[in-house]
Amino acid sequence: MARERDRERRDNSDSGTEDRVIKIRRCSATVKGGRRFTFNALVVVGDKKGKVSLGYSKANEVPPAVEKATKDAENGLRRSVRVSLKGDTIPHRVVGKFGASKVIMVPAGPGTGVKAGPSVRAVLELAGVRNILTKTHGSTNSMNLVRATLAGLHELRTREDVARLRGVTL
Repeated sequence: MARERDRERRDNSDSGTEDRVIKIRRCSATVKGGRRFTFNALVVVGDKKGKVSLGYSKANEVPPAVEKATKDAENGLRRSVRVSLKGDTIPHRVVGKFGASKVIMVPAGPGTGVKAGPSVRAVLELAGVRNILTKTHGSTNSMNLVRATLAGLHELRTREDVARLRGVTL
């Protein structure tokens, strides 16, 4: 398992980002001569400093599908906002929802690590979170879990952000 995860991890040192392949699915269509296969790839790209994005693409072979998904994620990374982190963890408890998936993220103390399933773990590690506890409820679809995690991360606010929004001084 760990070897597979390390093999699917690529470091783009020129742009300072890293990408991980979350899921590759094979889809078949029955045609006159037999079956025609296409492949879907789900990729997450992040800079480990608070910016993270996902890419999804389809192609007739696996490598082009992964390349297209990575390119899609890197384009999304430019548009995404930086996630508010508090050191190595998140500032407060948050629940991310997408479709039928729900991801509960709770801040954890130093040395805890990332306690999460494979798709949620990839998103959190690429966002730069090192200590966190998570629990997923509902659908375990990888795409929905990744999007729910991203939705939860974008809801995070630091104390300073909340004070500024409310017009209060700390």
